[in-house]
Amino acid sequence: MNTGPRFGVCLLPTDQTLAPPALARAVEDRGLDMLFFAENSHVPVKHRKNKYHRADMVEPFARMHDSITALAACAAVTERIQLGTGVCLLTERDPLITAKAIATLDHLSQGRVLFGIAGGWIKEAIEHHGASFKARWDIVRERALAIRALWRDSPAEYHGEWVDFGPSWSYPKPFQPGGPPIYIGSNSDAVPARVADYADGWMPIYDRYEGDPLADLRRACDAAGRDFQAMTVLLFGAPQDEKVLEDFTARGCDGFVFLVPPARQHEMEKALDEIAALRARLPA
Repeated sequence: MNTGPRFGVCLLPTDQTLAPPALARAVEDRGLDMLFFAENSHVPVKHRKNKYHRADMVEPFARMHDSITALAACAAVTERIQLGTGVCLLTERDPLITAKAIATLDHLSQGRVLFGIAGGWIKEAIEHHGASFKARWDIVRERALAIRALWRDSPAEYHGEWVDFGPSWSYPKPFQPGGPPIYIGSNSDAVPARVADYADGWMPIYDRYEGDPLADLRRACDAAGRDFQAMTVLLFGAPQDEKVLEDFTARGCDGFVFLVPPARQHEMEKALDEIAALRARLPA
């Protein structure tokens, strides 16, 4: 058994690619460890463009399956791989419904869920959900804390500016005690402090974060009184460069998640084969 860093993939599951259960089986059959599904509710026809915008990604982002529903289908046909949201946009999710959905998925998968979260980048889509784009990270923080309370407490309650509910019963509780780990998936220089404040780990994108994620998170943990060793760092958009992966592994990175773009079945399977072969070449 490989005891080194975990290897996984993040895919955009749409109605025009391989179905989620088939994708999950392909990932598990190749000995990989994690499968993440990206999420996006819709793409407004008129939307402001920013650094994340690419014209070729508009249609896939509009066509994606609901990530939690798709991962539930994957849980039914796999036994080992961890199943993650990469990422769940909490600005576009009701926290009480999301807490129950993720807890249910964690039960169905027998504790294999990784809960990646972020705020989203399409301003108009966030506003369609009644959320403030400007306050998106304040909203993410409150909804994440409220979700964790719903997973942990009986009864649970949360009182904040963006989330407010009194003592309530919410079951099932997750299979994992206290709930799945919460990882922030974002790339600004403000993220390390956010991770140290209320998350269990970070999923920075390799070519989007301008600093050193491991060193920066360590400093943020020291400032917040958190134990860096208890944090998880999964490098998203990892390059297929053995020297880069070996360097990150030596410095404490817990795993690598490779982005596999929407493609035909044989192209996606070829990409998974290449990732599995890369993993086999690296020391355990």
